[in-house]
Amino acid sequence: MNLKKELNMLRESPVKDVVEERLDSFKKTEDWFSELCFCILTANSKAATAIKIQQEMGIKGFSVLPAKDIRNSIMENKHRFHNNKTKYIIEARKFVDVKSRLLGMDVTSAREWLVENVKGIGYKEASHFLRNVGYDNVAILDRHILSLLSENNLIEMPSNLSKRNYLEIENKFLNFSKKVGMKPSELDLYMWFMKTEKVLK
Repeated sequence: MNLKKELNMLRESPVKDVVEERLDSFKKTEDWFSELCFCILTANSKAATAIKIQQEMGIKGFSVLPAKDIRNSIMENKHRFHNNKTKYIIEARKFVDVKSRLLGMDVTSAREWLVENVKGIGYKEASHFLRNVGYDNVAILDRHILSLLSENNLIEMPSNLSKRNYLEIENKFLNFSKKVGMKPSELDLYMWFMKTEKVLK
């Protein structure tokens, strides 16, 4: 069975309701800084444990708690790179107003600003953040998505995700999303489910 057919089958399954609920929740995200810190945590690490840490931080925790509390939460959840990620989160506090900084920017400008200004944020993490606060037209090229694209001969697996490689693969992802009649944000969630049997964020 090809990828397009598998996706269409998922769209006719109970997974559709979960995906639509998740996409709707992204549009309602209020604390953009917390979401930015979540995406710092996801770099080269598991989303599931990053979600647990974000929940432990609670409302405004990333912006006000001492560094040792953030570090302890990362360590206790056996999440990777606790020292660097704590450092990046503390440094990111100068952008606690990230929502007001990005509002009015198009998705390309917003992503470039994030990559250039927020330590610990690359193209994947910036795309993840933007999708999680309601932008639709970005690709989150994590290992699951890259693997599925490669397995279906839509891309050649890259040896690294340089800016050039990321944008080239993203363009192919965006073109494929048009072929299957899905927003990129929607396609990402379905493809992630195909690899993990989960719909996270």
